[in-house]
Amino acid sequence: MFIVQLKFTEARARAPQFMEAHNAWLKRGFDDGIFLLAGSLQPRLGGAILVHGVSLDALQQRLGDDPFVAEGIVSTEVMEIDPGRADERLRFLVA
Repeated sequence: MFIVQLKFTEARARAPQFMEAHNAWLKRGFDDGIFLLAGSLQPRLGGAILVHGVSLDALQQRLGDDPFVAEGIVSTEVMEIDPGRADERLRFLVA
């Protein structure tokens, strides 16, 4: 499982031009079943995504397809988590 941080760069002002394409990219991740949660980093620093069921290589490739990443609007940081315990509602995340 991964947590991906998408932090705005100095190109942040161009984000509105690519928001529709970025949202379509997010939708594909949810439709494919690998994005479990996405939201904004506060205060307006960018976004974060909880990712499950994909390899690091495949995730890196998918991140490169995000228009925000491709256009340099955000930088990415990927943190891998090896879940050991979870609340019953999230038990499916524990290998």
